[in-house]
Formats: sequence, C-alpha cells, structure tokens
Amino acid sequence: MNQRFRITRSMQEAEQSISLEECKQYFASKPDFTYSQVLTVKGPESTMSIEGDFFMWKLLNVEIPFRLYMGDIYVAISNEAIVPKMIEIATDLQADVVEG
Repeated sequence: MNQRFRITRSMQEAEQSISLEECKQYFASKPDFTYSQVLTVKGPESTMSIEGDFFMWKLLNVEIPFRLYMGDIYVAISNEAIVPKMIEIATDLQADVVEG
C-alpha cells in the first residue's frame, strides 16, 4: 500500500486553503504537469473513473496524480522520485507536507 501525503496550509498561522485557480496557474508553469477533471484507473478486470481536480505529473511513462481536494493537495508515494517533487510543490506554494 502506498503512503499518502497532503500539501496543506492548515498548520500555518494565517491559514489559507489552496485554491483551484492558484493550482491551475502554478501547474500551468510546469511543463511536465497536465490538468484533468477525471482520473481513470485501469485494473486487470475493470476500469474506474474518479471525478475531481487532478494535476497529472508525467514521470517517465507513468502519470502521478496530485489531487486538489478541499483546499489541500494529496499524493500517494508510489515511487521515491515523488518525494522531492512533492516538497518542491509545497515550498513553492508556501505550504507544509503532512502524512495522511
């Protein structure tokens, strides 16, 4: 099972959630990210689609979803390369990283 992390500003004194517009502007400046309103997960016997605000990071031949949900960005650590990218995003957005 993958460990899940949250990029959040909830621990800061002047708490301000991360907005969709802020994310769209930020990730648009990153050439290896694309925005999607649907995440499609294909398994051996079925396919599942999840609606939401996803910023898909292209890592080699895999897309890693960073999901904006209720003012925080969530990501599952399925590859070690995700950790520095997650920290970079949190730093750029002046946010913290917490497990969960």
